[in-house]
Amino acid sequence: MSGSGLHRRREPGLGGAIEGMALCAAIAMLATGAARVATLTGAPVIGLLAGMAISVVRRPTARLQPGITFCSRRVLQLAVALLGAQLDISQGLAAGVASLPVLLGTLAIALLATVLLGRLLHVGGNLRTLIGAGTAICGASAIAAVAPVVDAAAADVAYALTTVFVFNAAAVMIFPVIGHALTMSQQSFGLFAGTAINDTSSVVATGFLYGTAAGQHAIVVKLTRTLFIVPLCLGLALQRGRRGAGRQLPSIGHLVPWYLVGFLALSALVSFAPPPAGVRSGLSNATLFLITVALVAIGLSTDVGALRRRGAKPFYLGALLWATLIAASLALAAVTGSR
Repeated sequence: MSGSGLHRRREPGLGGAIEGMALCAAIAMLATGAARVATLTGAPVIGLLAGMAISVVRRPTARLQPGITFCSRRVLQLAVALLGAQLDISQGLAAGVASLPVLLGTLAIALLATVLLGRLLHVGGNLRTLIGAGTAICGASAIAAVAPVVDAAAADVAYALTTVFVFNAAAVMIFPVIGHALTMSQQSFGLFAGTAINDTSSVVATGFLYGTAAGQHAIVVKLTRTLFIVPLCLGLALQRGRRGAGRQLPSIGHLVPWYLVGFLALSALVSFAPPPAGVRSGLSNATLFLITVALVAIGLSTDVGALRRRGAKPFYLGALLWATLIAASLALAAVTGSR
């Protein structure tokens, strides 16, 4: 009798979980369709904003929360693992030795500036980490990868994504003007766009606005930059593990999240055994959709009032980091002769 009662109590939870996942998937489908019109925005950002808008009008019921939580965590982790299929390690080598000083230098400067400026503005915790990762490496993908490592709250993820998105949109309009003002070559502008713009879609749009060669080089530099998600996440996992275990080094199973292992495995696989173009394109589309589903769930989970209470300082941090990244990219290119 008790077993039967327990079974009856679990059924609504399972049904609610399925309904929550279905809701996230349905909104993600609508966001994917909308992204075909708003091509510079992208489905993940549209999904995030749609989820937040729905949350403002009516917060999801407790029945739907298990499914929404599953999408915001497990689906997000799966999407991060699948991102590895888009990154061919050989593409990093193709970026050229001449590009590496600028690439590595801008990453180091951006991460250091995250700590220093974050302290100056009194922006700490996971929000500072998310904005710094998104700015230094690759926007939404880096934020998506870092969020589960540091167990970031949905509000922090939403704030970081929104901040990074604003400057991605601005880059599409501002960067070509800078490039023409400085009479940059196609390759120089590709390096500039690949190292100083966060999101891949914005890098592609900006690069090809300047020229075909610039766009192609920008993509290679950007994909190489994306590879630094792995060491950053490992470093954060180690830091978090040390805090949790005192001075004792955490076990390798706790240190290395499974989705980073999957990321590296898929990246190695496509590098040494490239799949057919159709398969790779299908994986890319599936990954984008899963990220959109996860960001819809994060939007639905976001307490918009909590975003307002965080104030404008985290946004100012994003602005200063972006300006720092632009200046660093231009300066390092000039010093190393990459312009």
